[in-house]
Amino acid sequence: MIKKILFVTIIIASLNLSQTIQDLIQPINLLQDQPTKVLVSDIFYSDNYNIEFRSSKNVDVSYDHSTMEISFTPKNNFSGMELISFKYNSEVYQIPVKLIKSQKYLFTYKPQTGEKQVNLFGQFNSWDRQSLPMKDIDGDGTLEVEIPLDPGRYEYKFFVDDREVFDPSNPVKVPNGMGDFNSLRIIEESTKDKMFLHVLGSEIKKSELMLKFYFENIDRSMRVNKESLIALFDNKKFPSEHIKIDGREITLTLKNKMLTGNHSARIAVNRMGKYSNIQTVQINDGVVAGKSGVHTLNDNIIYSIMIDRFSNGDKSNDNPIVHDSLFAPANYQGGDLQGIINKMEEGYFDKLGVNAFWISPIVDNTNTAYREFPAPHRWYTGYHGYWPVSSTKVEEHFGDMSLVEKLIDIAHKKDSKVFLDYVAHHVHEEHWMWRDHRDWFGTFNLPNGRLNLRLFDEYRLSTWFEPYMPSFDFVNSYEALEFMTDNGVWWLKVTGADGFRHDAVKHVPNEYWRMLTSKLKREIEIPQNKNLYQIGETFGGIDLIASYVNNGQLSAQFNFNLYDVAIPTFLDEKASFKLLDYQMQKSFQVFGNNNLMGNIMDSHDKIRYMAYADGDLVINDGKASDFAWNNPPKVDDPKSYDKLKLHLAYLLTIPGIPIIYYGDEIGMTGASDPDNRRMMRFDDDLNEFEKQTFEDVSKLIHIRNEHSALRYGDFLTLQADENVYAYLRADMNERILTVVNKNNNAQNLEFTLPAMYKISKAKDLISGKDSEVKNHKLSLDVNGIGYLVIKLEK
Repeated sequence: MIKKILFVTIIIASLNLSQTIQDLIQPINLLQDQPTKVLVSDIFYSDNYNIEFRSSKNVDVSYDHSTMEISFTPKNNFSGMELISFKYNSEVYQIPVKLIKSQKYLFTYKPQTGEKQVNLFGQFNSWDRQSLPMKDIDGDGTLEVEIPLDPGRYEYKFFVDDREVFDPSNPVKVPNGMGDFNSLRIIEESTKDKMFLHVLGSEIKKSELMLKFYFENIDRSMRVNKESLIALFDNKKFPSEHIKIDGREITLTLKNKMLTGNHSARIAVNRMGKYSNIQTVQINDGVVAGKSGVHTLNDNIIYSIMIDRFSNGDKSNDNPIVHDSLFAPANYQGGDLQGIINKMEEGYFDKLGVNAFWISPIVDNTNTAYREFPAPHRWYTGYHGYWPVSSTKVEEHFGDMSLVEKLIDIAHKKDSKVFLDYVAHHVHEEHWMWRDHRDWFGTFNLPNGRLNLRLFDEYRLSTWFEPYMPSFDFVNSYEALEFMTDNGVWWLKVTGADGFRHDAVKHVPNEYWRMLTSKLKREIEIPQNKNLYQIGETFGGIDLIASYVNNGQLSAQFNFNLYDVAIPTFLDEKASFKLLDYQMQKSFQVFGNNNLMGNIMDSHDKIRYMAYADGDLVINDGKASDFAWNNPPKVDDPKSYDKLKLHLAYLLTIPGIPIIYYGDEIGMTGASDPDNRRMMRFDDDLNEFEKQTFEDVSKLIHIRNEHSALRYGDFLTLQADENVYAYLRADMNERILTVVNKNNNAQNLEFTLPAMYKISKAKDLISGKDSEVKNHKLSLDVNGIGYLVIKLEK
């Protein structure tokens, strides 16, 4: 009887949860000069979407109940931020929508004789060759197209009658890594209209929690009033009677039920067609995040492990594939699950400071070597885990399911998370699904006679990566969609893992991610009150990447757009941090200031940073593959370790989730695949510079762990030029200033700190040195290729 009552109680609790909105509704970025259409399931999860929407003053809203699609249409030349109200289960909720009108820029092309169709394509449209056709508007023989662009760095080309052509009128070109060049256009920021909402701190009085903010902008006459305030408690308007405005100071007061459970308070200022940054404060049972002791997704510092290349803990499963044309770098090298477990138990990761793990695929792979299709047609094995031949079996080279469960159990006891790498795009031809369900897969031979092989942009949702890796056709096979999403849920239920790293996301339709996430919420997140994390891999423009990041699909993706700007900025002494700051601000605009996007320096698909820093390779020089096999890089200059630490100091202090690829902590080098997947080394196998790099990187990781402003704080740029990037991050608990100097020479810097912070002293968190702040000015000396992480105090 007790069991029956308990079961009924759980069911009722689950039903109640499903009838309330559990997701924090994220702001929607409206398109310029056209409607923005969004599926309601991408906004929040529910088992029904019987919703009533209300149009606002500046945005018309329509909702199609049959397709569950919402259309937002700006009116009256609207720009700024607004709240859209909707009624759900007799409660009124809000959707923030925002629009900043970007300046439009003209691209022109003078066609040669016989050239007919010309399209513009580039990073601004995810290299889509068809979406931006060029036309001769005024009949002068020059084709043109005008597109809105934010400040930043944009690579582009023209697609002329099925040929890629760089811009003949633009002399600025960069290598694209494929033996050709892309044209480059840099859009500078025209005016700096400073508008920033600062955190002043929190205060507890009796049974009330007060959150305090300060609004700053150039126009000192522009004061704040309640009409210009966007304030939310979870997904509802913050009670007006709990908002106090005193000039430019704003106080939000939480009391009573607002102090019980997990909640979020959000606030922004919207004035004269512009809006400030959105401040988000997470509260756990009346305590602001960072002091509550609750491990949220923002706290994750992920360590990425390629299982076969990390640590050999069980030599009995060392059975490399035998093949006369197979070389060691492409074969199994002995790493396994027991090796990771041993390092966990030895305290390696505790000393490093990471608290989450992304492990490469654990599913069973083929035991046969296969030849890569592109020249020079080298032979590879499935040591990496991306050639699955089973849906439920663990790869025997790595261990078995009991070891997977043990690894995850140990991690959880250390308050760490584990994310499984899941392959949804394809299987290996030895998989039973290819044998028994050919109708689940797409065609390899296209009607025009071409092979549907590595056509990553042309046939994005159907292309095969190799002739022996059949690609699912989820668009035309509902059975495949159901099976693979059920299989994903099964892996998390059986192992107890905390989420996924998803492979090749852009090559899988959105419908797959929506179905998977819906099942995960219904079967795991809501009944277990567990917040899963799903991060995807997509190479493309920021709009394409963002199309998968929402409450109905993925928590995050790797921020490759930020990576693509950061790498050359740090490596090129003439490149300005201003371009990186533009991209940083663009990331905030698209994903939010407190986003969960994955920030990387290295990965198993990228050339290791040390190969660039030490001068062995140049970005996009096309030599990485040859070096990987014939001339593997080695670190020659000890100063290169300082360059690596400089980049990691940046990575570990910016918003988003930092991801440390195994070997980063010792300055491991490597060219392209498979050289970027060398066997990990420890202890006596490290030289003195690698050992010191471990200590310094560990210090940075622990600083992030110990200072909540680096995990939850806002982002205020103080300086961004050819040498220095300095930014201040603040949450309700503290303020942290980071300064990175990529110049070989030391820099003497002076920063004017916001007066409302009332800072009187500064403490270097690395050296322990104290500095005095006088009249809001802070003078600092930073070494050449050096960094500072400074705590600012009243």
